[in-house]
Amino acid sequence: MSLKILDRGSGELLGWHEPDEQRSWILANKSREMKDKRTTVSAAIASFVQDGNLIAMGGFGHDRVSMVSVYEMIRQKKRHLVLAGKTAVHDSDLLIAGGCVDKVEVAYAFGHELRGLSPASRRAVESGQVKISGEISNAGFQWRFKAAAMGLPFMPCRVMIGSDTFNHSSSVVIEDPFNSGPICLVPACYPDVAIIHVHRCDIYGNCQIDGITIEDFELARAARRLIITTEKIIPNDMIRDEPCRTSIPFFLVDAVVDAPYGCHPGNMPGLYYFDEDHIAEWLSVSRTSEGVESYLAKYVYGVKDSDSYLKLVGGVEKMKRLKDLELIGNHPSGPAQRCETA
Repeated sequence: MSLKILDRGSGELLGWHEPDEQRSWILANKSREMKDKRTTVSAAIASFVQDGNLIAMGGFGHDRVSMVSVYEMIRQKKRHLVLAGKTAVHDSDLLIAGGCVDKVEVAYAFGHELRGLSPASRRAVESGQVKISGEISNAGFQWRFKAAAMGLPFMPCRVMIGSDTFNHSSSVVIEDPFNSGPICLVPACYPDVAIIHVHRCDIYGNCQIDGITIEDFELARAARRLIITTEKIIPNDMIRDEPCRTSIPFFLVDAVVDAPYGCHPGNMPGLYYFDEDHIAEWLSVSRTSEGVESYLAKYVYGVKDSDSYLKLVGGVEKMKRLKDLELIGNHPSGPAQRCETA
């Protein structure tokens, strides 16, 4: 029995591969050897991010996003990237302003949440510099990654049917073979590269994330290449002591970058708070192209490494204040989370 297609969205299908072809690629290109994967952020971006790649950033909004990688992609002048705008805020704004991105598939982008809209990236879309390839819901993006992680061509769901979000997506609606009603099929998405910032990992790439993982569990398993930036590298013995905390295993990971405060100016749950002053500075200067150029010249092209950047934005004193703000306003999540025992 053939499936009857009832409706089809107009969005461009990005990141889709035939599942068996994906398996073949992984077998040919990914090693399951437990080896030391430590490298620099510049080497990781140079090795694994190619012009034209579909990129997906881990984290959510301003939370637990690898900004150290964003700055490096701009610094290396990566071009024609396609961005999975699942919850893209400061990362997408900087990448677009830096000239790295040509297309965005949008669930959430072009706004800094309660802080306001994103002048630089909105200007790029309105001028035609950046194209919106399609739209999807936040859940839809997670299901795209989940389908890829499961080796499926699509994930069935009941959301988006009858909405403008569906109309601009790459999904299809079919007749449900069990009850003849409509069911939406969200296509799998295999990013060329995912970049995820974590609380800690070992040298092999076994990662621990404190608090909610968002869709990073699925994203790590969907991506062809995976770069991990981490607040801290810990011994493998500590990973083995609490195996249930390993949300991303080593064999998915291509590179491990030691990057303390690598989420700045975003929030790293349990470790440091948003740098609201720095985000406000960006939103102010990015209202003009000249302001964008001055910001990038100062904070991206004008620093030689992450240590230089951190000194420029306030150094040890600023990071201590952000840490204090996080611990005062929130319950530290890391040390309190332990495996359940019988």
